[in-house]
Amino acid sequence: MSTLQFLGTGDAMGVPRIYCSCEVCMEARQTGVNRRYRSSVLLRTDEGNLLIDCGPDWREQMERLGFRGMERALITHAHNDHVAGLTDWADACRWTKHKGTVYAPLEVFTIIQRQYPWIKHQLNFIELDSFQSTGQLFTFGGWAISWYKVCHGHNGYSYAYRFTQGEYSFAYCSDAINLSSDQKAFLTGLDLLILGTSFYYEEAEFTSRSVYDMVEAEQLNQELRAKQMIYTHMGHGVDIQRSYALPSNVQLAKTGMQVHLP
Repeated sequence: MSTLQFLGTGDAMGVPRIYCSCEVCMEARQTGVNRRYRSSVLLRTDEGNLLIDCGPDWREQMERLGFRGMERALITHAHNDHVAGLTDWADACRWTKHKGTVYAPLEVFTIIQRQYPWIKHQLNFIELDSFQSTGQLFTFGGWAISWYKVCHGHNGYSYAYRFTQGEYSFAYCSDAINLSSDQKAFLTGLDLLILGTSFYYEEAEFTSRSVYDMVEAEQLNQELRAKQMIYTHMGHGVDIQRSYALPSNVQLAKTGMQVHLP
C-alpha cells in the first residue's frame, strides 16, 4: 500500500507570515495549529519515497521526518516556494557523495538551471519530455504518472500530475486557476484530487490571481467529479480550526497528515 504524507500545506509565503500579526498568524506562532510550511507531499511506496516539490522549508520538513537524505523529487514548476529547497538538498548530496534525482518537464529544468547553475553537479535531472518522445511510461512504486501543463493565472503555468494504479487514480495540482477544457479533462474522474486553494473566498480581482479559492474549487469539482478532494496551498486567510461550509467529500490538509491509498 502507498501513503501520501503532507509535509507542507502553505502558500508561497507560508504561515505565519513574518510581517503579519493577524489572528491566524499569531495562533500559528503560539500553538502551531495553523503553522504551514510551503506546499509539498511525500509519496511513500514499497519502492521508496517520491517527494513532490522541494520548497524553502525542505530542511525543516526532512528534520521533522527524521530523514538524513532524500533520493528523488518531482517538481511542479520553478517558483521559489516549490524549488528553493533544491539548493539545501544539493549541498547535502555534496557532503554524502550521493546524487539525488529530480524529475520535471524540460522548461521547468531550464529555469532551475538558470537560477542555480551549479546544482547539476549534485542532482541528476531527468526530463519528463524524454518519456513522451520515446513512448515510455513514467512509473514509480507501481504508479503510472502522467502530467499536464495547467494555467497558473497571473503567475504563468504549473504542471499537474496524475497517478494511476489499477482502477484508482489521484492527482496533485497545487497551483492552478481558470483551467481550460483540456486541462479539466486531464483532472476528470479522479478518486482523489489534491488542489491548491489559497483562500476560502478571495476578493482580489480575478485576472490578478493565480490559485483557486475554496468556493471556486467546489464549483470546479461539479465538472471534474472527483470522489474526494483535499485542499492545500493555503494562506493566512484560512483558519484550520474554523468550520467552513465544505462538501462532505472535502477536507483541508494539515501538516503531517497521511492519506492511505488503495
